[in-house]
Amino acid sequence: MSESVTQSVAQEQQQRVHKIETPTAVARKAGFALIATAVAVLAVLGAAALFAQGQDKDKDKYSLVSPGGIAFSDFRGYEDWADVSSARTTEILKVIVANPTMINAYKAGVPGNGQAFPEGSRIVKLQWKLKKSTEAPFAVEVPDVFSQAFVMEKDSKRFSKSGGWGYAVFNYDPASDKFTADAKSPSDCGYACHTPVKAKDYIFHPYQKR
Repeated sequence: MSESVTQSVAQEQQQRVHKIETPTAVARKAGFALIATAVAVLAVLGAAALFAQGQDKDKDKYSLVSPGGIAFSDFRGYEDWADVSSARTTEILKVIVANPTMINAYKAGVPGNGQAFPEGSRIVKLQWKLKKSTEAPFAVEVPDVFSQAFVMEKDSKRFSKSGGWGYAVFNYDPASDKFTADAKSPSDCGYACHTPVKAKDYIFHPYQKR
């Protein structure tokens, strides 16, 4: 058999194999594409469900209003506000955060420059119970269970009887993963405690150097 005839036969066999394999390869690719699409859809649905759960929790939290009429929604986004300072007692760690309006005032020198914080300033004291770290190679206490958000907002007309600041407490229950407005937190609930720092516009904590 001549070389040209041999090549022709070989090419014909390859073409037959290709014709047989092509539908199988197409089906295989289609199957892979279907699986990839299904995985992507499930991932999107899962992310959407988690997002919806988070939205529901935020909706519940931000629907709360204190007995003094202070809405938790006034402090929406506090989770991402900048730190001002921190403090601790023997059992509680306190981290103080403030909204951009108040942070900008701090950076401008308030209240050390004798100026008061502007209207719309908001500050939140976040409180955690403490526990001893079981991982650090040295003795240290770290945040354990979140317990409370103590909030203050500046509205001189609305809270004229309490130095221009309104106060409220929102308690957190880890068992139910829910916040509740403290029944014993009228809008002036922190006024008496803060009067010793009246000269600092009723704010204890300075903006700490960092």
